[in-house]
Amino acid sequence: MALIAPGGALPRLSLADIDDQRLDGLSKGLPPGISGLRLGDIGTQGWNVLAGDLPLPIAVIRESVLRRNSVWMSAFTAENGLVIAPHGKTTMAPQLFDLQIADGAWAITVATIQQLQVCRQFGVRRVILANQPVGRQEIAACLDAVMDEGFALYCLADSVEGVALLAEAARRAPPPSGNPLRILVEIGFMGGRTGARSRAEAMAIARAISGAAGLQLAGFECFEGLHSVTAGADRLLDDMIDVALAAEAEGLLGPDPMVLSAGGTALFDRVGEKLNAASFARSIVKVLRSGCYLTHDSTAYASAFRRIVMETSLTLPAGGLEPALEVWAYVQSRPERGRSLLTVGKRDISYDAGMPVPLRWFRQGMSNPEPMPAGHTVLALNDQHCHLGTPEDSPLQVGDMVGFGIGHPCTTFDKWALLMLVDDDYGVRGVVRTFF
Repeated sequence: MALIAPGGALPRLSLADIDDQRLDGLSKGLPPGISGLRLGDIGTQGWNVLAGDLPLPIAVIRESVLRRNSVWMSAFTAENGLVIAPHGKTTMAPQLFDLQIADGAWAITVATIQQLQVCRQFGVRRVILANQPVGRQEIAACLDAVMDEGFALYCLADSVEGVALLAEAARRAPPPSGNPLRILVEIGFMGGRTGARSRAEAMAIARAISGAAGLQLAGFECFEGLHSVTAGADRLLDDMIDVALAAEAEGLLGPDPMVLSAGGTALFDRVGEKLNAASFARSIVKVLRSGCYLTHDSTAYASAFRRIVMETSLTLPAGGLEPALEVWAYVQSRPERGRSLLTVGKRDISYDAGMPVPLRWFRQGMSNPEPMPAGHTVLALNDQHCHLGTPEDSPLQVGDMVGFGIGHPCTTFDKWALLMLVDDDYGVRGVVRTFF
């Protein structure tokens, strides 16, 4: 049986289909012994993380903070003439895509064909594939997607050879005349990731797209997030704008407004300032692709946002981004002075962009969690254990709970099929299902 139906249609799924999934104690994060529980009924069980109703470790999303972050970014983009196509790879959660779209997201960004399929099946109507499709299966999936004339797909190209692969496939399976495969030329930098390394190369790619049937040069994009300083990001954004101006002057673009897009969460202010300062004869859609803003974090992105608040000339709405994602664990052993072992490890929490941060602790009988006293620091993570540096005067005892703030939400989300949505008292109100 063919996976993809004729005409680009895919079997449509809804959030109700997620709610109807049946769960049992084999699912990470759920109590042992349950059977046949509807995912949509998790929020009616009366569970509370602090009461010990769920096994730890457990990943939780504080729902009130999540919603505030989504509303804040919606207001930020609207007030500054920008739109957002948040990177879906951060969460791979259609329930959160739905929230972002409801709050005005222009599109959802993905990185792989599997992620594209998730978006399509859950009804997302505009997607940026922020990668270069070059394999037979990947290119076929892109062309199949645009056979659905109600679905718009943008993908990247950074070589004439890559454009030739797309053009040949489009020649064999032409998209509808009103729905071409839209291409963004990626601008890169020496030592960086993908992307054309020179203006001449970028212009050659743009000309190749413009001359290919079934393809449309839709704009230009870059990923500035690999730069550790704003000056490097500024240079890359200037390069992208310069190439876009040259392509506009040469008449290479399709009939739609030109898309200019950049992607990181740490430097979205620089993207907005640079794009707002650029002047074009045609209409421009200025697209941020930040994804981690939705849950934010307690380390690198928190630091980056503090810089944005201090430096940006853009309008910032009241409030700001706050960490919504936490992972809770038990103190299971204090075997030696200065070190405690907790029930969380590399299988449960991100560590690629810095170690987790112990934020708060809780003991049965306390009314609320308390802030973690200074001096508690994660020393190392094993697969299932956390080595927590513990001062002599630490209040922690075996059996206490510790809530960790995370860095880089992408690599915490992908460790969990289920993340609990909790209220401000850590009562479980629902669950987010991921599709990694």
